[in-house]
Amino acid sequence: MIEAKQLIEINNRKRSELTPENEKYYSDFLIYIRLQLFLSEQQSEEILMEILDHIIDGQNDGKTASVIFGDDPKEFADEIIQQIPNEKKKNMVRFFSGIAFNLLGLLIIMRGIIVFILSFFKDVNTKVYPLHSAAMFFVIVCFSLLGVWGIFMIIKGSLFKEKQRNLKETLMCGTLGAVCTGIIIGFSYVLPNFGPSFHFSWYTSVILGAIVWGLSKFLKSK
Repeated sequence: MIEAKQLIEINNRKRSELTPENEKYYSDFLIYIRLQLFLSEQQSEEILMEILDHIIDGQNDGKTASVIFGDDPKEFADEIIQQIPNEKKKNMVRFFSGIAFNLLGLLIIMRGIIVFILSFFKDVNTKVYPLHSAAMFFVIVCFSLLGVWGIFMIIKGSLFKEKQRNLKETLMCGTLGAVCTGIIIGFSYVLPNFGPSFHFSWYTSVILGAIVWGLSKFLKSK
């Protein structure tokens, strides 16, 4: 059985064979399916590959994708989605854990780099408050996920339209991202330090962050 990652690579190559009309039809269909994060990735990619092969075969016979699958790709996609099982729970846990560890690792590395650079210009307080940091990380994760979910909804709403208003969707995504970022920054200013503390040097921060980031890559590879 060809794995999902390999199917995605093959899919990307084969899509270059499509006419502009068929490519628009199929790309909207593909994005719509892939945005269903709780569906089985393997079976989703297998179905997407089957549909792409059908479109290419029909295209060679002079048929368009809308002739083969109908003029309402969203309705067709919704019918397909009902047939795809959900991803296994352990895979979902691994997926979201990988994202969380990736974000945590990058934040810890960035903290170490910032402390290192600032130390050349002034004395830097390296004291950290684990409970405060955990609360801030929770806020960052929640509003990051909220922002990503909102952007996904905007993208889904822009699909299957004759004329996509790309500028409007881009502005909406940018505004949503700015709002979520602003809320996170606001929390960092108003949330007081609390709980026990300890000194956390810049190089320890970078090393620990690299370990956590590496763990996220390990989970992703599984």
